[in-house]
Amino acid sequence: MSIIILLILISLSIAIIFLLIFYWSMKSGQYDDTYTPSVRMLFEEKSKKSSNQKLNKKQGVTK
Repeated sequence: MSIIILLILISLSIAIIFLLIFYWSMKSGQYDDTYTPSVRMLFEEKSKKSSNQKLNKKQGVTK
């Protein structure tokens, strides 16, 4: 019976630690930017194309 009490105390302490970590991350502003991740892939393609074009110009490759 004492093992059940020990397991309950351990699980409650782990849950409280995770709750504190979550609260700290909310207060530090980690979840403030919700717009940028949804459109990030739209802007990465342009930067890859422009960097490839610059690389091709340096190497003398034409399409």
